[in-house]
Amino acid sequence: MKRFGLIGNPISTSKSPALFNAGYHGKYTYTLIEEPHFEDAWESFLGGYDGINVTAPFKLDAFARADIRSGVCEKLGAANLLLKTSEGIAAFNTDFAGIVLSILDAVSPDGGYSFFIRHGEDFSSAASMLAGFFGHTPRALIAGCGGAGRAAAAAAATLGCDTVLMNRTPEKALAIAGDMPGASFRIARSGDFPELFAECDLTIYTIPGKIEGLEQAVGHILPGSRKIVLEANYKDPSFSGKELGDRGATYISGRRWLLYQALTGFRIFTGENPDFEGMCKVI
Repeated sequence: MKRFGLIGNPISTSKSPALFNAGYHGKYTYTLIEEPHFEDAWESFLGGYDGINVTAPFKLDAFARADIRSGVCEKLGAANLLLKTSEGIAAFNTDFAGIVLSILDAVSPDGGYSFFIRHGEDFSSAASMLAGFFGHTPRALIAGCGGAGRAAAAAAATLGCDTVLMNRTPEKALAIAGDMPGASFRIARSGDFPELFAECDLTIYTIPGKIEGLEQAVGHILPGSRKIVLEANYKDPSFSGKELGDRGATYISGRRWLLYQALTGFRIFTGENPDFEGMCKVI
């Protein structure tokens, strides 16, 4: 039986095992490999697993150790999945796909899952879907430019957005813009959040806590707005989905991001689509 798992530290509360078991109903095994040092986790992977998911703090280490890297993985400079192949250890990053599919849930009548089944990770038609939803070229705000923010920036670029990268200090935002030539990026500081939030159609919020001005910005959303907010932090969210919904905006929890990230990763592991409805029930 093939064996899969998750490396990182700490990971004892991870939802990945429950998602995997719901997706494959015991056909494969999936366990947590919690190690404080990457070298120990790497040796566990080599010695007993066909593939592993990777979370903090090992995404950069996993990227560096891989023999083969997907195009998205190269763009983001980090890996959240490693798979043994006949050509060596292959690295992937499914954060990007998780974001795009989550947003398609909000703009497509069929949702992100149906899109994935039909198109896989060919997102060439996704930009026109988002532009059609808003009726113009979408304006996106990426709040926070860490690892999740980098994946969000790549997703916004793929979705054809005119994108603002906002960070407490500009260096990380500038680094992202420099690594993704051809995309339309502007750089802003955190103090501009209320104005940028009002201006943008799509906000991908990757900051772990509430930024100054957040509640004020939400309070100024016009009724009937088609604004979309995707928040990475689902354990202690900064936004109220109900308040956004009452104002006509769409809130996407980080749980949806996690769900789609897992969906795409699990198919890379096995070559089989997992039971998506089963996964939805445990998320």
